[in-house]
Amino acid sequence: MTASTTRSSDHTDPVPPSVSGGPIVQLPTAFGEFIAQAWTDHETGHEHLAVSSPNPPKGGKAPLVRLHSECLTGDVFGSYRCDCGEQLAFALELIHAEGGTLLYLRGQEGRGIGLANKIKAYALQEAGFDTVEANEQLGLPVDARSYSAAGQILAEMGLHEVRLLSNNPDKQNRLAQAGVSVVEMVPTEVPSREQNLRYLQTKKDRMDHMLALDVEPVSNGKTPAARPIDKNHD
Repeated sequence: MTASTTRSSDHTDPVPPSVSGGPIVQLPTAFGEFIAQAWTDHETGHEHLAVSSPNPPKGGKAPLVRLHSECLTGDVFGSYRCDCGEQLAFALELIHAEGGTLLYLRGQEGRGIGLANKIKAYALQEAGFDTVEANEQLGLPVDARSYSAAGQILAEMGLHEVRLLSNNPDKQNRLAQAGVSVVEMVPTEVPSREQNLRYLQTKKDRMDHMLALDVEPVSNGKTPAARPIDKNHD
């Protein structure tokens, strides 16, 4: 046995990250000035975007982090079938003020089933199925998303302890598996609408999302204000 063979059997080299980041640029937005960096996941080919506040976290707290799954209908077209677009706006506003990063995760449309399948699921919801049942009727996972790339991106950015902007405890568990410690869950609940109340109720009842849903739904055409952050999160 050669020396090189002995070394390879006694030592395991660390696995390099499967993500790589590009240049950091300025990103002026309606929510204020941010800095942005694109990240490529070399395992899936998906390109993600980190949008960060230039301001350090206040009071020595861990930075706010939002893992925002791509939602073309909600984020771009302002669909009221979900609360994604309003959560995105709420998160950017809060991150700009308090310091932190929003990871815009592409390839996660419809909780990972893709745009065409999401529209098929919408058709089934219009026939009476809820958001979980619709996916099951299509033979698809209820939630097909992976957060391994998100965990690697946060680690590469030096964000090992975060305050997670989410109503979904599964994201906390997934980040922990990826080696990122969530020291606090900060809710991102925005007032429900008539068009998305059943969807949100299903997420609460069947997917364990931390939602109160104790506010009368907002009617079409009105823009809801974000639910106030609890004083413990100030």
